[in-house]
Amino acid sequence: MTATRHWRYSLKARFVFSGLLLIVVLLPAIGFTVNKAFERQIALAIENQLNAYMYSVLAVTEVDEGDINMPPHLVENQFNVIGSGLYALVSDQQHRIVWSSGSFFGIKTPILQQPTVGQSQFYRIKIDKTKHVVFSFTVSFAHNKQLIPMTIHIIKDESDYQLQADEFNRTLWSWIGVLMLVLVAIQTVWLAWTLKPLRLFSDEITQVEQGKLTELNQQYPNELNILAKQLNALLHTEQQQRNRYRNALSDLAHSLKTPLAVIKSQPELNQDSHEQLDHINHIIGYQLKKAQSVAANAWHLGVNVDDIATKLVRTLSKIYYDSHKDIDYQLIQHNNQAAIFKGDSTDLSEMIGNLLDNACKAAKYQVLLHIETTLDALHIIVEDDGPGLTEIQQTSIFERGARADTYQQGHGIGLAIVSDLVNSYQGKLNVSKSHHLGGAKFSLTFTL
Repeated sequence: MTATRHWRYSLKARFVFSGLLLIVVLLPAIGFTVNKAFERQIALAIENQLNAYMYSVLAVTEVDEGDINMPPHLVENQFNVIGSGLYALVSDQQHRIVWSSGSFFGIKTPILQQPTVGQSQFYRIKIDKTKHVVFSFTVSFAHNKQLIPMTIHIIKDESDYQLQADEFNRTLWSWIGVLMLVLVAIQTVWLAWTLKPLRLFSDEITQVEQGKLTELNQQYPNELNILAKQLNALLHTEQQQRNRYRNALSDLAHSLKTPLAVIKSQPELNQDSHEQLDHINHIIGYQLKKAQSVAANAWHLGVNVDDIATKLVRTLSKIYYDSHKDIDYQLIQHNNQAAIFKGDSTDLSEMIGNLLDNACKAAKYQVLLHIETTLDALHIIVEDDGPGLTEIQQTSIFERGARADTYQQGHGIGLAIVSDLVNSYQGKLNVSKSHHLGGAKFSLTFTL
């Protein structure tokens, strides 16, 4: 299915297919047509030549008392040499051979056609398994006021003509083969030159996605230049909107924190009020973080997952060093290409960090972080050897409003943050039992 979609939706594949179709179909068709035309010309030349031989024989043919009188030697010397490949025969109405040239001596008489008087016929026969061409012409000789029909047959070995045709075919198809190779080379160069702007365009888009560029800078053909300008305008607008969102959210955070701090500092507040204020402060921080992640969710950002994961593994290994928690990190990359997360580095760090931290708290001795890239997806898997989660907890752990203290140690409010972040990037979050370590297994999948 992937290969079919590639051929259907790739411009390069369409160019290659159409070019090869033109070369593979058109050139052989031209060669076949030229070959047939050459064969027709050869046949016409043979017929004209045999017709000329026939008239030379007819010119010296005489009928006396119903018998054919021919000179002992004909003008064309091949008629006089035995087995020369050029023969002349004369037959009567009963298809009997009444005369044959000296070259026909010792050769078995073939079956010959006899056209009507005044008509000629050109055809092929085999003599001793060798192909020959025949030109037969029927005339009437006047004798004593009577017409005596006779048919003159000129027979010639076709080997010489076949050699010419074979040599022409070899030369023709050899040059067509060379021409096909030349055209394929020309098509390859032409295709590379034609698609170069598209390749540069794709490379710049990739650099924008990875955050290496903020806009498209190359000069493109008119057809692509319009699209490049529109994309740059979209990038600038999106950047400005994200900046406005961040500034507005920062102002909102500052304006809310100050009143909350003042209220919390009031001495008459009891313990329950302090707890509720802490809860409000936590909710505000959480919702602001979620809103900021959405505001920062630019389609063109790209983060190297390995860099983030390596730092988190190193940090958490130090934090849980005294607990003897071993964090194993595995990275599998598709075609040795870097694992890229299409989003904000803070969000990625939040998701992996929360999952790893929870896994370390729940684990007995071992935690596994497995990151793998496929052709069209990024997979992040965190497993531990802890007690795991029940089936009920696996289905309810991400439900909004569920309290953190309903989970066993290691699975708290951070999972709700992870769930919302994953949803904001249109990813998938799945929790199950780890068959490898026996504890919980959290899987994140993001489409590339």
